[in-house]
Amino acid sequence: MHNDAAKAELIDAGRWVADKGWVPATGGNFSMRTQSGFVVTASGHDKGKLDTHHFLELDDNGNIVAGEGKPSAETALHLKLYALRPSTQCILHTHSVAATVLSRFFQGDAFSVTGYEMQKSLSGVTTHLEPLNIAIFDNDQDIPRLAELVAKHHETTPIVHGVLIRGHGLYAMGDNIFETRRHIEGLEFLFACELERLKLEGIK
Repeated sequence: MHNDAAKAELIDAGRWVADKGWVPATGGNFSMRTQSGFVVTASGHDKGKLDTHHFLELDDNGNIVAGEGKPSAETALHLKLYALRPSTQCILHTHSVAATVLSRFFQGDAFSVTGYEMQKSLSGVTTHLEPLNIAIFDNDQDIPRLAELVAKHHETTPIVHGVLIRGHGLYAMGDNIFETRRHIEGLEFLFACELERLKLEGIK
C-alpha cells in the first residue's frame, strides 16, 4: 500500500476508534506497513482528528524519512510486532477503560476467556469452546526492553491477534486494517463482557 493510502485508512480508523471512546485525550498510536516501510502516527495528536500531516513515514529499518513531529516511544513495540509476524499489515493501539482495568485485574500473564461466541471474530478461532488467551505484559517506560519481553514470549506462544499492556491498553494487529479493526471490536466486546461479569459477581 502507498503511504497516502495508508494515511487515509488510518485517519478513518482514528475517527472510528475515537467514536467508540477507546482513545481518550491524545492516547493511542497507529501504524501500517507500506510499500516503502511504515506509516506511524506522530505523538500528541487527537486520534479522532487526524490529518495527513499527523503522520511520519519510516523506512524498513524504522528510520524517519518524511513527516513532522516525533513518533511515540511505543513505535519500537509496533516495529517489533511487525518483525515477529511478517504477515501483519496494521497495528492499532487503544486505551479503552475495559482493556485497561482488566489488564490490571488479571494478575497472570494472559487475559483468558472461553464460552463467548464473539471469540470467533478473531482470525483462526473457530469455536467458543476453546480458551482464548491474549498475553499481558507489565507496563514499562523502557519500550525496547518491553519489546524484547514480547519477542521472548512469541518464541513459545505466538502472538496473533494482539497484546495487552497492564494498566495501559491493547495493541491489536491484523493482516490488513479491516482485520485489525475487527480484532479490536471483537476483543473490546469480550473485555466489556468480562468486566460486566465481574461486576455482577461482586468481585472487587
